[in-house]
This record gives sequence, C-alpha cells and structure tokens, in this order.
Amino acid sequence: MSKLEELIKKLCPKGVEYKKLQELCNTITTGKLNANAMNEDGKYPFFTCDSKPSKINEYAFDEEAILISGNGSQVGHINYYKGKFNAYQRTYILYDFNKIKVKYLLHYLGAYLKGYILINSKKGSVPYITLPILQNFKVPVPPIEVQNEIVRILDSFTELKAELEAELEAELEIRKKQYEYYKENLLDKSKNIKWVPILSVADTFTGLTYKPSDVSSTGVLVLRSSNIKDSHLIYEDNVFVKMDNIPERAFVKENDILICVRNGSKALIGKAALIPNHKSKMAFGAFMMILRAKNSINFKYLFYLWQSSKIQNMIHNDSGMPINQITRKMLEKIKVPIVSLEKQEEIANILEKFEKSCNDISEGLLAEIEARRKQYEYYRDKLLNFKELKVENKE
Repeated sequence: MSKLEELIKKLCPKGVEYKKLQELCNTITTGKLNANAMNEDGKYPFFTCDSKPSKINEYAFDEEAILISGNGSQVGHINYYKGKFNAYQRTYILYDFNKIKVKYLLHYLGAYLKGYILINSKKGSVPYITLPILQNFKVPVPPIEVQNEIVRILDSFTELKAELEAELEAELEIRKKQYEYYKENLLDKSKNIKWVPILSVADTFTGLTYKPSDVSSTGVLVLRSSNIKDSHLIYEDNVFVKMDNIPERAFVKENDILICVRNGSKALIGKAALIPNHKSKMAFGAFMMILRAKNSINFKYLFYLWQSSKIQNMIHNDSGMPINQITRKMLEKIKVPIVSLEKQEEIANILEKFEKSCNDISEGLLAEIEARRKQYEYYRDKLLNFKELKVENKE
C-alpha cells in the first residue's frame, strides 16, 4: 500500500467534502488598467487574458495567487505567481487560500476547470466567464496531509514529464535542422549548374475568385492556405463552391505546386504543397497560385527548390507591403539552379527519402510526447478523483 493510500484510509476512508471555490479563497477581478502601460522592460509581470504575462512597471498585488483568464480564446487558462504583479480586467485572481494548499488547487484547476468553463461560459462574440460561475466551481478538499502527498507526487511527475518532453522536442528540432542543412547543401553543391529565371521553367496560374453566395456544402473543393500543412495537402477547413463556368486555369493538376501568394499573415506567404493524384476536380482560391513545371525541370526538384532558404528569404525580404503577397515582379527576379534532368531526379529522390525518414522520426517523437502527456493525465485524474462525503444537515 502506498503512502497516499495509507493516508486516505486513515484520514478520509468514507470520502471527502466538496466545497465551492468561494469557500476556499478570495476571488476578485481587477479594474480597468490602460494596456498602454505595458512595458517590455517592466519590472513586474502583467497578467492579461493571454496565456503568457506581459511586463509593467507598476504592481497592484503582492500575493501568492492563481490567475485565470476570463475571456477570449485563452478563457480558462491558468497562471500561478508568488510576489508582486499586476493584472488586467477580466483576469480573475484567487488568493488568501483557506484549508487548501495552493499547489493542490492548482493541479485540480488545471485538470478540470477548462471543461467546466467551456460548458458554463457565456457565449458572446468571445466566450467569457462571470465571477459567480467561477465561485461555484466545486473542489474536493481532502485533509492537508493528503493534499501534500498528492502535490508531491504530481509535482514529481510533472517535472519528469517536462524533462522528457524537452529532450524529445530537442531531438525533433535536431532532426529538422539536419534535413534543412542536407537539403540546402545538396542543392548548392551540384556541378554544372546553370541559373535560369524560374518563369522560364515553370508556368504560373492564378486562382478562382468567388462570392460568399457561391459557397455550398457540396460542389468543387477550393484549396486555400489552410489546406497546406507542413508542405503537404490536408483536407481540413474545406470550402466548396457551386459555380457555372469555372475557368480551366483555376483547376489543379497532379504534380502542380500550390503556393500561398497573398495572406494577412506574412509567415504564410510562400508556403507550398505538391498536388497528389486526385479523382475529383479541385480548384484553388484567388490568394493562391499554381507553379506548373515545364518539361525542362523535374516537378519534385522544383518543389524542393521553392522551399529552399534562398527563395524563401527572397520572398520574405521583398514582401514588406501593406498586404503581404508574392507579385509577378517578385517572381521575375527569382532564378533557380538547373542541372541535367537525371541529376534533378537523383537530387529529388534523395531529398524525398530523407524527408520521409525525418517525418517518420518526427511522428514517432510526437507520438511519444503525446503518450507521456496522456499518461500524466491518467494518473493525475486517479489521484484527484475522490468519493464525495455526504455531509449531514445538523440544523
């Protein structure tokens, strides 16, 4: 029998009482504070409804506290801090804890508060929670000795999980850098290179413009930037249109290179994917472009060239416009190294095999990280799941 099991058997064999959060601590929301007061060089953390705190030069609190984002995309996100800090409106502050260990409550909130909030939050233009919703959240309160042992176990487990995840993520990053280094060097060190304009070896096609009224639950799939992930085509967040007389140029063909050429996010400009063999016709949107290899260049070789740092750096250095985009003038400046078709195919095949090997390793590492997280959540839930003690009404 473990120490925790012994403590539970001795101190709370019939269960534990569940208490509302308002019985366990003080809960406040902050007043309005001008966000312009934020300062990157500030002395104190400034907690807002974002997941990570900013900085500020004035503090309003000097407490050991749990801070909860009260609205927006990060609603329910939890931070813990001890010391001087400040907080913005709609950030809930839990402090002055009564009959409960802060770290125990932190683990419990981390496990169950988000789900509770998603069910009970107010659904406006952005989801938000009110003070009563938060105060009515119920928490099992075992004896302090039991809380301390749970905190010891979960803190230890959290530390081990974080160390392992850091190691796996570092390994994943090394593999990615190895692939990038190998790709760049293989392309650069080919012999008998002739540099030619990219538009001399590939044709470009512009995408389909459509109206909101053309969008339908069925019809022709229109590929957009959201259909590209990690240089591959994915079929998520799909948009279909029903239109008469879609121009032939707006349909993709197998081995085309689909490229994002216009987007509000500069980071998405230039991302690309190869079009695989497909049975149904697929079009592409107006913010996208197709690069179609001519007979003088291998399509896979062209795809890897497009993703090279030389071309990507050229794109991002030239796209500092109010609307981030790749223009025809930018394409006219791009030159690519051309070797024999046999050498192109050889380079493309080597890079394809190396990319697959890296992806296989990456998938394995990501799966291992996810397995560790699930393992932690499994044991956390077992430790924090208590039978509720029925308290008799003595009135």
